[in-house]
Amino acid sequence: MMGTKIRNFAPLPREVSLEDLVPEDNFYRRLEATLNLSFVRDLVEDHYACAGRPSIDPVVFFRLQLVMFFEDIRSERRLMEVAADRLSVRWYLGYDLHESLPDHSSLTRIRKRYGLSAFRRFFERIVELCAEAGLVWGEELYFDATKVEANASLDSTRSRLLLENLHNLKNRLKEHLGEIFSEQEIFSEQSSLTQDVHTTGITAVVGAKPEKRRALAQKNARQHRWISEAGRQQREVVRWGYRRIADLRVSTTDPDASPMQQKNKGTSGLGYQTHYVVDGAKARVILDVLVTPAEVTENLPMLELLFRSRFRWRLHPRSVTADAAYGAQQRT
Repeated sequence: MMGTKIRNFAPLPREVSLEDLVPEDNFYRRLEATLNLSFVRDLVEDHYACAGRPSIDPVVFFRLQLVMFFEDIRSERRLMEVAADRLSVRWYLGYDLHESLPDHSSLTRIRKRYGLSAFRRFFERIVELCAEAGLVWGEELYFDATKVEANASLDSTRSRLLLENLHNLKNRLKEHLGEIFSEQEIFSEQSSLTQDVHTTGITAVVGAKPEKRRALAQKNARQHRWISEAGRQQREVVRWGYRRIADLRVSTTDPDASPMQQKNKGTSGLGYQTHYVVDGAKARVILDVLVTPAEVTENLPMLELLFRSRFRWRLHPRSVTADAAYGAQQRT
């Protein structure tokens, strides 16, 4: 006889625990046992006031960021939908069945408050833990880049010159107001600086001659710092004798993205280029990451990423491997 399943859900008894519902070999159980994220509280402590309503635990926030990475989720709204639907994720976050999960809008505000620097420090601490565990070899490095589609349309692009002029006008207005209301503070700082010089008696700088220092400063000023500029393109430089489309047009909804050829679609869209430095050991630990507009070719930030990985992690690589795209000549 054919059976028919009747949908009838009764409330869970008190003795049922989320701890019992998540299998012992679950991935998030292994992650919890391996990676202790308590260090993030010290990492973001400066972003919180000493008093007031308790916030979302920073450990919970960064655990959600790891879930977003492992589950290949691209929006915080979708992230919280997955967290509400998955018992293992709820267990990893530390929220019981009857507890309300954080709202996705709160995650967006926290991410903006932390800024890029907090995420970079978090990433570097994870790499440090991998190095302490012996997972980083350092004798072989691999470079690669991947194009990522942006969640924005080409129809959202407008004249970059017009928008930048409007943005510059707003900045000049802010600077003007800042100068009006901070003249007294500037005067106090200058007085303090003068007093410090007279007190310490330091009147000279030991090092290269002034001419050599000026030449070095001019050379460094001409170089574009990809990491410190967070991957932003050097718009004031015209490369290879032509203007890039991204120099003329900018998206109003995602200004960091730039036009690119979409994979397997044969059409153009907006996107990014993610640049990776990967250790050659079996664990393939990612040592550094830089996200740039899609127009930034693989070879442009490579040397800076190599030098930073070399000195930041004190590595002595014997070989560096990359595909043919990195063989393009670097021009300025």
